[in-house]
Amino acid sequence: MRSVSVDQTAKVQYKRQKVLGITGGVGAGKSTVLAYLREKYGACVIQADEVGRMLQTPGHDCYDRIVEAFGGAVVDARGSLRRDVLAAKVFDDPEALRRLNGFVHPAVKKYIAERIEEERRTGAAAFIVVEAALLLEAGYDDLCDEVWYVYAGEETRAARLTRSRGYSREKVRGIMANQMSDAAFRQRCKFVIDNDSDFMENTFGRIDKGLVEHGFLQYCQR
Repeated sequence: MRSVSVDQTAKVQYKRQKVLGITGGVGAGKSTVLAYLREKYGACVIQADEVGRMLQTPGHDCYDRIVEAFGGAVVDARGSLRRDVLAAKVFDDPEALRRLNGFVHPAVKKYIAERIEEERRTGAAAFIVVEAALLLEAGYDDLCDEVWYVYAGEETRAARLTRSRGYSREKVRGIMANQMSDAAFRQRCKFVIDNDSDFMENTFGRIDKGLVEHGFLQYCQR
């Protein structure tokens, strides 16, 4: 009988949970979807914005590169990045924004890839979720088995942002104008979660249906 090496045994025991990408426009309700996936199904949720903020703190290479590129004015007295100052420096400056994204997105993508591999080695999650507003634009979809789009109409999104964040209608329109269109999201995503209604059971039912039909529950014990 042929013996099995330690490496081969590890491969046999390796748990390959599927990775679900979640994206959508601002105000679509992605946070609600993530909370449901985490609480009902025990999904491991990784949010690109949170990773990006962590990697832009002192002690991380991403932080050092930003300070070197944009100067000490982007740092406060305690050494933290002044995000308002940094945002002003890249506003209406495509080249500066390109440089910033060139520091942040590759570092975030590398970190998420490592988190996915670690979760597959040691985690007990039913599946892994990666969420980012720019998931498609920044290439995070390369890490996912498939990507789902959280949809809500522009009027619904505008009302939510005005109510929850105090955004003006002008600010909302400006943000939406710089995001992918509904048609582009639908073309590039495998499944649509309609979150236009305030009746959340509709949204949750749609998620349940998608997870079953798309094979994300093979490790789920709930």
